[in-house]
Amino acid sequence: MWGLGNLIDVVFRLLGIRSYQPNIEPPPPPSPTASSAMGDNSNSTASTITITTVPPSSVGVATPAVPGPDLVGVTIERPLTGAGSPNHHHNHIPSTPQTVTDSTATAQWGGKQRQQAVVVRHAFKTYGSKKKPNHVLSNLNMTVEKGTIYGLLGASGCGKTTLLSCIVGRRRLNSGEIWVLGGKPGTRGSGVPGKRVGYMPQEIALYGEFTIRETMQYFGWIFGMKSKEIKERLEFLLNFLDLPSQNRMVKNLSGGQQRRVSFAVALMHDPELLILDEPTVGVDPLLRQSIWNHLVQITKDGNKTVIITTHYIEEARQAHSIGLMRSGKLLAEESPAVLLSMYGCTSLEEVFLKLSRKQTQSQQAVQQQPEPPQLAPPNWGGKKDVAVSNEEGGVVGLNFHQSKEMLVVDSNGHLDAMGKSSPSKTVADTCQDCASGCSEWTTTGKLRALLQKNFLRMWRNVGVMLFIFALPVMQVILFCLAIGGDPKDLKLAIVNHEANYTNMTYQYCPTKPGCKMEFLSCRYLEALNVSTIEKVYYPDPNAARLAVSEGEAWGAMYFTENFTDALVARMALGKEADEETLDQSEIRVWLDMSNQQIGITLQRDLQLSYQNFTKDILRDCDINEALASLPISFKDPIYGSNKPSFTDFVAPGVILTIVFFLAVALTSSALIIERMEGLLDRSFVAGVSPGEILFSHVVTQFVVMCGQTTLVLIFMILVFKVQCQGDIILVIILTILQGLCGMCFGFVISAICELERNAIQLALGSFYPTLLLSGVIWPIEGMPTVLRYISTFLPLTLATTSLRCIMTRGWGLDHEDVYNGFISTIVWIVLFLSISFAVLKFKKG
Repeated sequence: MWGLGNLIDVVFRLLGIRSYQPNIEPPPPPSPTASSAMGDNSNSTASTITITTVPPSSVGVATPAVPGPDLVGVTIERPLTGAGSPNHHHNHIPSTPQTVTDSTATAQWGGKQRQQAVVVRHAFKTYGSKKKPNHVLSNLNMTVEKGTIYGLLGASGCGKTTLLSCIVGRRRLNSGEIWVLGGKPGTRGSGVPGKRVGYMPQEIALYGEFTIRETMQYFGWIFGMKSKEIKERLEFLLNFLDLPSQNRMVKNLSGGQQRRVSFAVALMHDPELLILDEPTVGVDPLLRQSIWNHLVQITKDGNKTVIITTHYIEEARQAHSIGLMRSGKLLAEESPAVLLSMYGCTSLEEVFLKLSRKQTQSQQAVQQQPEPPQLAPPNWGGKKDVAVSNEEGGVVGLNFHQSKEMLVVDSNGHLDAMGKSSPSKTVADTCQDCASGCSEWTTTGKLRALLQKNFLRMWRNVGVMLFIFALPVMQVILFCLAIGGDPKDLKLAIVNHEANYTNMTYQYCPTKPGCKMEFLSCRYLEALNVSTIEKVYYPDPNAARLAVSEGEAWGAMYFTENFTDALVARMALGKEADEETLDQSEIRVWLDMSNQQIGITLQRDLQLSYQNFTKDILRDCDINEALASLPISFKDPIYGSNKPSFTDFVAPGVILTIVFFLAVALTSSALIIERMEGLLDRSFVAGVSPGEILFSHVVTQFVVMCGQTTLVLIFMILVFKVQCQGDIILVIILTILQGLCGMCFGFVISAICELERNAIQLALGSFYPTLLLSGVIWPIEGMPTVLRYISTFLPLTLATTSLRCIMTRGWGLDHEDVYNGFISTIVWIVLFLSISFAVLKFKKG
């Protein structure tokens, strides 16, 4: 017969309470007569719990402490050891079933069921396409009791990290359910992700530019800790983990020291659930044992739970229960002592090997993989129970049954293990239950941590600082010095048959001032003394044209031997001049128009020089010099000057382009670098939202934009005297807005691209189309109609037109072309931010 202690133990297990143990160390291996046999549970009802016990003859023998069931309606069966072990399965010891109704369980604690720390049911997770899926988790079931250490063991690639990512809310299952600390990860008020969980990923996932103290401060602020608490906790962790000086940079630490700092971050805020992915890799054996002792100590009061993965299988003996994982399934989930006893092995490696062989044999026997089972709806009528066999679940020692006592999720996503509807709660009540402060969009501590992180990373990276402030200044200087100036020293091959040829650099050509019509070709050549043209003399037209053909000169000019006489006759005869007179009075010019800008410059200077030459003659002869002008009078321009500068035309677009694409370059890889280093995931698990990350970057970039805009405008307007006829305040505001627009575009690139090289390619690929189509270097009026409409909807087009109107025309916001630029920029900022937020939210899971 049972003793009183056995009866109390059964009741405790029904309530999910662990039996009292004098210490938290794992139980000793059970004796051969103390284990229960695995049997068939097909006849269990929805409202009954069947516990298979040992026969009376075995009473008094020490039995192993086995974790209690996580669900009412779960049948737990233990295979017999000794004669009833798997090695001796022909000799079963009879067992006596004891039945306890669920009403007994609900009577305890006033009907309040103790929740498990982590419950995973029928989890499926695949990667890749639907045609060729890569199954990572396959119908996985897992239960982690509160106040225990759960060791998750398995080879690399078996799905451990994916499972942990789903538990902390970083990834979503394709099907199945997960409950963590009473709620579903990611639901409002669950606190997961958040400060209820401490997470240490496989990678280091730390900021190399931070000191140890700044690292702890960063995560402490995110977790809502006060500075005093952070300081006290830091001192403890430095001593406990044998870390170097708190002022050492993380990037200057050894690999083992960096892993210890990463472990310290997970312990920083003393979380309810501690998830550690390979925490003891590369750690000294003595320190490894110290870490395990600490984990055992913090779980003694039953309020802290630890899930740990490790490659050191034998060190998992110190865990209260372990899950052996292979190919996305749990092969077994038991305490180490029970597993060793069940399989008659001396090491966990032998147990894992036996289970792996058994799984391989069963997979070979099954030619076609069955469809994933769907969670059956709760059987509220209690007429029939739907059972899921342990072979399907792939877990040795547990059979899962669905009944009306199964886990029920209320409207807030929380767990009700008794199958009864939970009373509705307000958001405030939910927040109090999970202690997560979920009613607030953000906290001062989070923003303080994120802003400090952004500014410190920039400040301590010299290359980034030079990129931020030196590059825009250098670009402005190069633009103003290299663009917009007139070409100089353009060689012009001259052939003048009115004078004798001397050599290529000099030709004697007499000029006589006054109203004297002699050697007019020499007088015209004297008017060509401009910095644009360098005169080179040739003996005949063929030689001059050959020089142009061979690239030795940009043009050739030819005067006939009777040029002066023909020109005088042409002016005297007027309409009666014959063809020969007109032909001999011409100055014949052949230009190299392969370079349009140089060709147009030579045409302009030759025409202006001839006009000045004619005016001089008419003035000397007391004739009205206006006769030499074209009958089109160009008055003073309404905007601009009579000598327009290409620099003034291009400068507004260049200012916006510099600020826009510097912001794109600065932010397009920011999130990618953090994601690849694991920093973004770690921040998300700590409770940071995508909105908070984007907001912190917006604030940081706004400060950077103000500095960049100031430097660009000072050098552009004050140093190089680019004209600005309008309100300088409007210029500053529009420039800063364009910088923010570029920053938001960089966020879109960073959120979409997985690799840094892809982000760089996308950023560079967008530069030239935007530059060419935005009217920066050529008016959009010169484009085809289709391109003109496309150009209008680019981020820089309307803003460039707006800034050009402000700087060259002096217009204000009351003009349509001006305010359209502001409206367009703001719309693009909102659009880019929305896309970035949506992509980050989707990838966050």
